[in-house]
Amino acid sequence: MDIRSILSIIQIVLAVILTVFILLQHSEAGAGGAFGGSDAVSSWRTRRGFEKFLFIATIVLVILFVISAIIALRIS
Repeated sequence: MDIRSILSIIQIVLAVILTVFILLQHSEAGAGGAFGGSDAVSSWRTRRGFEKFLFIATIVLVILFVISAIIALRIS
């Protein structure tokens, strides 16, 4: 296996895990929040426990995915 195929596998795995983490996050806004219909006070709250872990892990996964995409672009 060369570095391009390994990098492709890494990107696929990161994309799948990132999708799962994003879908697991709880959203209080719903469809109304997307169009400005949500209550502004309820959207500001502290994340705790597993929700905080998901939030931070999602940010880390996004950063890793962007770095792997930049590396793949440089290699090609």
